Amino acid sequence: MKVATWVMADGRAIDAALIAGPTASGKSALAIEIARRTGGVIINADSMQLYRDLRIITARPTPEEEAGAPHRLYGVIDAAENFSVGRWLAAASSLLADVREAGRLPIFVGGTGLYFKALMQGLSDIPATPDEVRMRVREEAEGQAPEALHAKLMERDPETAATLRPSDPQRILRALEVFEATGRSLVSFHGERSGALLDTARCFKLFLTPDREASRTAIDRRFLAMMKEGALDEVRALKSRGLDPALPAMRAHGVPGLIACLNGAMSLENAIAKGQADTRAYAKRQMTWFRHQMEGWDAAAPDQAREIVARNFVGAS
Repeated sequence: MKVATWVMADGRAIDAALIAGPTASGKSALAIEIARRTGGVIINADSMQLYRDLRIITARPTPEEEAGAPHRLYGVIDAAENFSVGRWLAAASSLLADVREAGRLPIFVGGTGLYFKALMQGLSDIPATPDEVRMRVREEAEGQAPEALHAKLMERDPETAATLRPSDPQRILRALEVFEATGRSLVSFHGERSGALLDTARCFKLFLTPDREASRTAIDRRFLAMMKEGALDEVRALKSRGLDPALPAMRAHGVPGLIACLNGAMSLENAIAKGQADTRAYAKRQMTWFRHQMEGWDAAAPDQAREIVARNFVGAS
């Protein structure tokens, strides 16, 4: 397969650029700048920006931003789907081949750490769950609190349950599905991995590390801006579909609180505060995850990151 190589200013040849960081840290703008300088293609590595129903509430790139550089895997999945990391990796693999065949630099950008880990380390080779098993598990789980589901998983698969937060129903359900389908613990598959898509030694890898207070301020301001842009109407349209509340799209930051508001169970002011607080907590988890899980990445504050890009991506490859 043909691989487009970009030679950076320091003489290092790379086959891909990876930009990660917490939400509202300026990743998209940085990726667009790299694409502008290299003629590259931006590939989404954010699990919520995949959903077409959630342009505003997930702060997807605007149509104007998308017009400035090729963007792929944004808004391509219906909210009724549960798009796993395995499905994303398969889509990314196919797209990566197309981008390379076109002789362009792939630029992965997002805040979903598992996506980047799968790109560079491969993915646990877990068998696909049959539809009938998945439906049965979800029907049995309907109406149950996440803590009750976690207790059920603890009985059946204590090894995996010990690795999951009781407040994470999506991953708990996934573990239950795998156990029901295979009779094996989900974590037992972790040693059986598919091959990596990228050679980490030939990647430009940059993780944005904004100041904590600046991050909190940016998140709160962006949530208010999204509300002005029509986030409530977007969530109202999503709510009208009557989808399973355990689906990933239904749990996007800001969505549960705004649905509660639309149901009359929460004031708009409190729904906004909840969305902001949930997003701030998520940004903190993103920072912690990358620091512990992704070795070998360069880390920089947003202003420094722009300087690093300007310094490295100059001229023509």
